[in-house]
Amino acid sequence: MTSIAEATAALTAPGQQFEVEEVEVRGVPTKVWKNAPPTLRDILERSRKHGDAAFLVYEDERISFEDHYRLAAALATQLQDRFGVAKGDRIAIAMRNFPEWAIAFWAAAAVGAVVVPLNAWWTGPELAYALDDSGADLLFADQERAARLADHLDGLPGLKRVIVARSDIQHDHLRFEDVVGAMPKKVELPDVDLDPDDDATIFYTSGTTGKPKGAVGTHRNICTNQLSLAFVNARNRMRASGATDAKPQEKTQNAYLLSVPFFHATGCHSVLVANTLYGGKLVIMRKWDPGRALELIERERVTTFGGVPAMVMQVLDHPDFAKRDLSSVRSVGYGGAPAPPDLVRRIKEHFPGGSPSNGYGLTETSSITTMNAGDDYVRKPDSVGPPVPVCEVKVVDEDGNETPPGGIGELWIKGPNIVRGYWNKPEATAAAFIGEWFRSGDVARIDDEGFVYIVDRAKDMVIRGGENVYCVEVEAALHEHPAVADAAVIGIPHDVLGEEVGAVVQLRSGHDDVTEDDLRAFVGERLAAFKVPVKVWFRDDALPRNPAGKILKRELREELVT
Repeated sequence: MTSIAEATAALTAPGQQFEVEEVEVRGVPTKVWKNAPPTLRDILERSRKHGDAAFLVYEDERISFEDHYRLAAALATQLQDRFGVAKGDRIAIAMRNFPEWAIAFWAAAAVGAVVVPLNAWWTGPELAYALDDSGADLLFADQERAARLADHLDGLPGLKRVIVARSDIQHDHLRFEDVVGAMPKKVELPDVDLDPDDDATIFYTSGTTGKPKGAVGTHRNICTNQLSLAFVNARNRMRASGATDAKPQEKTQNAYLLSVPFFHATGCHSVLVANTLYGGKLVIMRKWDPGRALELIERERVTTFGGVPAMVMQVLDHPDFAKRDLSSVRSVGYGGAPAPPDLVRRIKEHFPGGSPSNGYGLTETSSITTMNAGDDYVRKPDSVGPPVPVCEVKVVDEDGNETPPGGIGELWIKGPNIVRGYWNKPEATAAAFIGEWFRSGDVARIDDEGFVYIVDRAKDMVIRGGENVYCVEVEAALHEHPAVADAAVIGIPHDVLGEEVGAVVQLRSGHDDVTEDDLRAFVGERLAAFKVPVKVWFRDDALPRNPAGKILKRELREELVT
């Protein structure tokens, strides 16, 4: 087999598709993909070459690449001409995975607006916070999200318009269909001058101070991810075949079953944008259901599916698994949560023609940093793989020194995929970005082949089915309850979701009548449902703390959940 080093050298050589060059990014010499699309607008333009091939499939609706381009271009023209959207203005999207999400994203990005995807599971107050924090001028929403925000609009004077998809809702809102208008026969994108290092997105990530932080991504960040994904596929094909160059991919269209939300960096950068560029069909599910997933894999001849490991396991364990024709599947990819090594064996057993893969990345790294796939994943199932060539990683000890191979410490990352910082949060930016390096907050080691292993999390966080839940945010909500004297949030192991949220609470004197359901309902009024503790333990004595006053959560976990 061709080694990783040999394959990388061949693919990144001068004149090759994955040639690497060095340019200055915000004053810092940075390795970049020489042939990466410069901006999201360029990717949308390139998508037209896929013509009448199906792009978005939702239930019985089908939108081709050409029709999608026309709809996005028509909306982009409306944004610029009717609503006065200018380069740098923030446009938010709050809706489930509808085709309108993609059209709104591409229209806004093409006119130079900064797209602000909002978590569709958030409550009204959470959505309102992000809209206010980002300074969004305009919001695309679906009926459910618009209803959640109805009581909060008076507190958002900067939000000029709400455009609602798939709804007859009146209020002062506009209907998406009316704004876009009839399918134009001929339309082009309005003129706008974009640079690779212009701001493109603000993705909110849960914050360690209790409020989400907006990670500001540039066009270069997102476009880098597209070449990184293609590189990993090319390297795998080269190594599997033993060839000296990558075999071209089959001409048949890839079909991707979308099982993650567009508002995640993975769903947007690695699924929506990648399939727009490379011509893949996106099969959209209204809501995740493993049985429905099996139906769609068979009906649409899906070639790639995944999500978080829990979703893959649910598909494998479903009683209808053996009844469906799943022979089209060529790739099963997942990330966002720790994956059991045995999952690799099960995928190879049940999808003989499919290649399992697992990647590592964060919102701040614009999705992919490392990827482990094919025979390497079988060989090292507990690793997230080596970094792509434009990314560098190192493991740093508590004194800030790089550890030798095998040493354990915090994983630091640098490359053209790293966001430029957090929106209007200079202190948080200074803490997380040290020069050109981003501190991931994950505890890792790197072996002598350069494969990264995530050992633990330095951040106080629970990962529930791929969703990051920062404990301090839930603790802050609990502390708002007048009966709560102290609270600690911990992860509860779960076979499917990986972890669920649990809370340990000490009540104030005289409030013994407060119940677990009372506290769960209280938190549910303030935070999204996935952040609400599924279990609350009450303690009469004080929570255990170290001399510095920090709660000893490891002791609590050992006492209560192991």
